[in-house]
Amino acid sequence: MTPVRVVLADDQPLLRRSLAMIIDSAPDLTVVGQAADGAEALSVTHSTRPDVVLMDVRMPHVDGLEATRRICTDPALTATRVVVLSMFELDEYVHEALHAGAAGFLLKDARPEDLITAIRRTHDGESLFAPSILTRLIEHYLTGPRSHHRPPAELTARETEVLTLIGGGLSNDQIAARLTISIKTVKTHITHLLTKLTARDRAHLVIAAYDAGLVRPRPFTG
Repeated sequence: MTPVRVVLADDQPLLRRSLAMIIDSAPDLTVVGQAADGAEALSVTHSTRPDVVLMDVRMPHVDGLEATRRICTDPALTATRVVVLSMFELDEYVHEALHAGAAGFLLKDARPEDLITAIRRTHDGESLFAPSILTRLIEHYLTGPRSHHRPPAELTARETEVLTLIGGGLSNDQIAARLTISIKTVKTHITHLLTKLTARDRAHLVIAAYDAGLVRPRPFTG
């Protein structure tokens, strides 16, 4: 099996080394490049064509959010997905990362096993946000204007079920088990949902589930 290829972008050498050791310890993951700033991250990503880039937010020259935006809009890098890493839960970082095209946003204090899982799931096409960050993101969105409050009529009953479970934070494996269907079928439903809802990624499907009233927001504690 070909390992998932990862690029690390962070201006702290010690943190890059630590992340590389964690990632390379997994038999199905491998670090193929490292960068100390956003400009170098762009160059390394173009030269190595990784599956996943772990991108720090605050870096010199070109920051991580701008580097993410450039990667996610580059036609030559459509197979590369970006997970933004930060020490901070600042709302503006989360929103900018999402709009830049990031597939996920994790905090640097995440457990090693959570980081590895995030890389695997991101490579499988899922979007990963730390629970506290996802709560903030949804709360922010729900306080703004929404276009509808019920599932679009064009969704099938099964697609609505899948969207509800996505909104509840379930992984593809968990959705398959809950609905007693195959992973392949789950992915097919998600593809249909992305098309019908004109959503860019799974994070937008989570928002769509909340917007449609399929999932109720938990109390926000700040």
